[in-house]
Amino acid sequence: MGKTIMMTDNSLKLYEQVVHYLVVRIEAGEWTEHEKLPSVRSLSELLGVHRLTVFKAYQELKEHGKVYVKDKSGYYVSPADPAPIMDQADDPAVSAWLHWDSLDRVQSLEAEFQFSKSLIDPALLPNRFWGELMRDLLNHYPRLLGTYSTNQGDLELRSELASHLTSRERFYISADEVLITSGAQQAIDLIARSLVKPGDRVLVERPTYGPAMEIFRKQGAKLVFTDITSEGYDLDQIELLMKQEKPKLFYMTPTFQNPTGINIPVEQRKQLPELAEQYGCFLVEDDSTYDIYFKEKPPAPIFTYDTTGHTLYIRSYSKYVVPGLRIAAIMCRPRFMPGLQAMKTLADNGSPLLNQKLFLRYFQSPRMYQHISKLCTAIQLRMEVMEKCLKETDWRWTTPQGGLNIWVELPEGMDTGRLLHRCMEHSVAFVPGTVFDPSDPGASRKLRLSYSYAHEQQIYEGMSRLIELAHKKV
Repeated sequence: MGKTIMMTDNSLKLYEQVVHYLVVRIEAGEWTEHEKLPSVRSLSELLGVHRLTVFKAYQELKEHGKVYVKDKSGYYVSPADPAPIMDQADDPAVSAWLHWDSLDRVQSLEAEFQFSKSLIDPALLPNRFWGELMRDLLNHYPRLLGTYSTNQGDLELRSELASHLTSRERFYISADEVLITSGAQQAIDLIARSLVKPGDRVLVERPTYGPAMEIFRKQGAKLVFTDITSEGYDLDQIELLMKQEKPKLFYMTPTFQNPTGINIPVEQRKQLPELAEQYGCFLVEDDSTYDIYFKEKPPAPIFTYDTTGHTLYIRSYSKYVVPGLRIAAIMCRPRFMPGLQAMKTLADNGSPLLNQKLFLRYFQSPRMYQHISKLCTAIQLRMEVMEKCLKETDWRWTTPQGGLNIWVELPEGMDTGRLLHRCMEHSVAFVPGTVFDPSDPGASRKLRLSYSYAHEQQIYEGMSRLIELAHKKV
């Protein structure tokens, strides 16, 4: 028998890949309770790894209660435990594969049918035009590669963004109220480090963007959750939480919310700044896919309705314009800027000037919105293909009006973490609901499917595999 390819995730150490190989097969029932597992020698030969690597993997599983040892006999599958030790495992080699509690880890998995990455299929991006733009830019700015940006960002780009959002969204901001960041995630991190202190409360949506939760926790914040439904927020609940918990800020993605795809209605967008002012809470509005809509343009950002300066607005162009440039910006009133600039200086002393100038050229050209218009059509077609596949099931979801994701709820008794183990054996990837809502037991039946990274035929084939595996009894 030839060597088995265990995983394509190069972020895992070799023994961790062996752990994954064993866990997946035990969970799938290939080895049942009290069944003897392959010997260290035979498994090392099968996988083409050193015996010590297999031994270390077995020891890891033994420590976490997944296997046990019979003296002079070998390793055996431990019996199922209603509250297994592994559920509290801290070791990344085990817990990451059992709970999929890291968006970065899930998205690092290579799969033929990729529904976990909330990104644009590179084939839909204007790659050839970018090459031409790069050559023109370097001719126009011959010393560009030898120059740093200021820590706040290129003035020309900040002025263009301020003017654009003022004319289109009625922001009424100046270049001094714009900070360029290397992607939206850095923007969240800068805001957290600037405003949040250990012990502060941070209000977040349930479910919400996983990495944002980790950023705030890293600052020592206690997370407070407010529900988001197809009707938007429960403002009475938010007001009560603001009054009782006194959160420093409320992190939100109100437009094509990640992961649900929900749009918060206009009336709620108008009332949130009033609540923020009343209770001294800052609003952090993360807008990463505002331009990706299918029929009607979404409501104006909350920032538009804020007259007291309590909202910090993050606008990202990374996902749908040119991911490689990592261009995003924080728009806020002047009182926030010194703290944000100080954090930006510590982070990288300013985003790369080449990236900013290149994006500026594209932003100023008619090509960008021509591209976005065509992109919206292409993404809508892919969403409709995925939804057509979902209609063959009894699963529940809300049809997205824009964005890159569908949030799906499976029937009682199904677990999307375990389902992902099976799906990865058939090269299908998605994000389990617990990544976005680890505190809700019901999240284990939910999953996020991204339809923007795969083409139509891949969606048909991948969804067929996913649905078949979900209904397979194991």
